Amino acid sequence: MSVSVRVAEVIAETPQIRALRLVREDGAPFTPYRAGAHVDVTGPTGVLRQYSLCSPPEDASSLLIAVKREAESRGGSAALHEVGEGDRLEVGEPRNLLTVADDADRHLLVAGGIGITPLLSMAYELRRHGAEFTLYYFARSREEAAFVDLLERRVEFGDRVRLRFGVPRTEQPAVLMREAAGLTAASHVYTCGPQGFMDQVTAVFEPVVGSENVHVENFTATEIDTSGDQPFTVELDTGEVFDVPDDRSILSVLEENGIDVFKSCEEGICGSCVSGVLEGTPEHRDNCLSAADKASGTQMALCVSRARSSKLVIELY
Repeated sequence: MSVSVRVAEVIAETPQIRALRLVREDGAPFTPYRAGAHVDVTGPTGVLRQYSLCSPPEDASSLLIAVKREAESRGGSAALHEVGEGDRLEVGEPRNLLTVADDADRHLLVAGGIGITPLLSMAYELRRHGAEFTLYYFARSREEAAFVDLLERRVEFGDRVRLRFGVPRTEQPAVLMREAAGLTAASHVYTCGPQGFMDQVTAVFEPVVGSENVHVENFTATEIDTSGDQPFTVELDTGEVFDVPDDRSILSVLEENGIDVFKSCEEGICGSCVSGVLEGTPEHRDNCLSAADKASGTQMALCVSRARSSKLVIELY
C-alpha cells in the first residue's frame, strides 16, 4: 500500500546528491520502521525506484531519502532531481532487508559513497539505544560525500565516525583491517556501496565475525548468465502446479496465471517477492537475501531465482 506524500524540503548534499524530506499529505505520522529500511518511491514520471531511509527511525513526522543522479539513469533519479518543495510523490511501506542485530557486542558500519544512506539511519538507532558502534565512510572527496556536515558534528555521534576521503580502493582493506582487530565473533558488520567496495569489506571481516554477521545492502542488480537455464515445475502450497520454461521467471509465470504476487524492482534487489520454499532446492540469483538465508534454502526471490531441483514447492508471503 502506498501513501501520497509532499516534498517538504530539498537539500543539496553534493552536486550529484540531493536529499528530499517527505511528509504525508494527510498530516498523519508514518508507519514505524527499523533502521536500514527502504521504501518504494514513485516519481512524477511514474517510474518506481527503491530508496533507503536516512532519517532517525523514531521520528515518524517525516521520511528522508537521498537521491544520486546517475549518468545511466533510466528515469528515476533524473526525475527526482527535478522535483521541488510542494511536489507530490507516492511512497510505499518501509521494508527491511538490512536491520540492526539486537545481540551484537559491537556494530561496525562501513559505507562507500551513496551507501551512507541506510547506514546513517542505523547509526541513529544505535546511538539512541546506547550501543557500541563505529561508522566508517569512504568517499572520493569531501565535496562528493553526502551528510558530511552532520557526521562531523560531534553532538550527533560523538567520536564514532571515521571519515576517509580519497583513499584508493586498493588501500581500503588495510584501513579496515585495523578496525577488525577490535571485533569478535559476536560483532556485526553492515556495509553498503558499490559492489566491488562491498566485496572488499566482506573479504576483510568475514574471517573475523563469520559470514552470517556481515550484512550487505545492494543498490544494483548482478548481471546473470541465463544461457544454461533449464525448465522446472513450481507447486504452490495450495496445490496449484505450474511449468516454468527456461526463458521465464517464476514471478512472470504466476502472474500470467492470475496469481497475485507482491513485487517492486523485479531485479532481485528489493525483496518484495521473497517467498518461502517448502520443498526443493532454489538457485539463488538475488541481491536481497543474506548468505544465511540463502544457505537455509527456505526462502527465494521469485523474480530472478530459479531451481536446482526439477520441482519447487513454495509458499507465497
